[in-house]
Amino acid sequence: MDLDAVADELYALPPADFTAARDERAKDARTAGDRKLAERIRRLRRPTKAAWASNLLVRRQPDEAEQVLRLGEALRQAHQDLDGGQLRKLATQQRQVIAALAREARDLTTRAGQPIGEGAQREVEETLRAALADPDAGQQWVRGRLTKPLTAPTGFALVAGATRSAPPTSRRGERVSGGRVADLDAARSRRRERQEQEQRREQQEQERRREQEERERRRAQQEKRREQRERQARAHQEAEDAERHLRAREAELSAAEDEQDRADQRKHQARQRLADLRKQLKEAESEQREADDAVREARTRVRKADRAVREARRRATDAAAQAEQLADQAEPPTV
Repeated sequence: MDLDAVADELYALPPADFTAARDERAKDARTAGDRKLAERIRRLRRPTKAAWASNLLVRRQPDEAEQVLRLGEALRQAHQDLDGGQLRKLATQQRQVIAALAREARDLTTRAGQPIGEGAQREVEETLRAALADPDAGQQWVRGRLTKPLTAPTGFALVAGATRSAPPTSRRGERVSGGRVADLDAARSRRRERQEQEQRREQQEQERRREQEERERRRAQQEKRREQRERQARAHQEAEDAERHLRAREAELSAAEDEQDRADQRKHQARQRLADLRKQLKEAESEQREADDAVREARTRVRKADRAVREARRRATDAAAQAEQLADQAEPPTV
C-alpha cells in the first residue's frame, strides 16, 4: 500500500463515499504498522462535487484531457505572438471544448448516480479555463486528484482582434485604398470596441459568478472544517477509548498468561508426582509378589512341618506303647 495508489482510488469515488473509504484505508495502514502512511491518508481531503466531476472527466476521457492541455499551449503561444487570427480560431475551439467537456462531466456524474447541478458545472468550466491558461493548473487537473475547483488567472481573456501589418482588403480580397481605408478602420475600431465591451461584461459576469462561488466555497469550507473538527474530536475520543480498552485487554492477557504459567507448573508437578507414584506402585507390586511367594513357601513349610510333627507324635506314641509293653513283659510275676 502506498499513498499514490490510495489517492488514485479515493479520488475516483463520489464525495459521499470518500470519507468512509479514506478512514478504512487509514485503518488498514495502521493495522499494517505504518502509522505515518495512515496519518497521510487521513489528511486527504474530500473533493467537492465539481472537483470530483473534473477528476472523473480526466479519468474517463484521457484523450480529451490531453487535447485540453495541447489547446492551452497553443492559446498561450498565440497570446505571446499576438497572433489575432490564431487567437480567434483558438477562442472558438476553446469555447466549444469547454462547453462540450463540461456537459460530458455532468453526464458522467449522472451515470455514476451522483449528478451535479448547474453551479458545479460552471465550476467545472472554470477549472477547464484554468487548465487552459496555466500549465501548472493543467498538470494538477490532469492528475485527477482535485479537492476543489481551479480558478483561471486574471488577464487571460482571448483577444478578439488581431494586429494588422498588411494593407486593408475588402471581403472579396480586393485591396482597399483612399478614403475607404478610414471607413474600414473606423468600422473595425467600433467592432473591436463592441467586442471589448462584450468581453468586459463577460469578465464582470464571470467575476461576479466567481465571487459568488467563492463565497459559497468559503461557507462550504467553513462547514467542512466544522465537520472535520467534530470528526477529529470524535476520532480522538474513539482513539482514547480504544487505547483504554487495549490496555484493559492487555492486562487481562497478562493475568491470563500468569495463570497459565501457574497451571503449567501445577500440571508439571502433578505429572512428576504421578510418575513417582507409578514407580512406587510398581515397587509395591513387586514387593507384594515377593511377599506372596514367601507366604506360599512358608505355608508349604508349615504343612511339611505339621506332617512331620504328626508323624513324630505318632512314632512317639507307638514307641511309648511299645516301651510300656516291654516293661510289662520284663516284670517278674507276683508271689
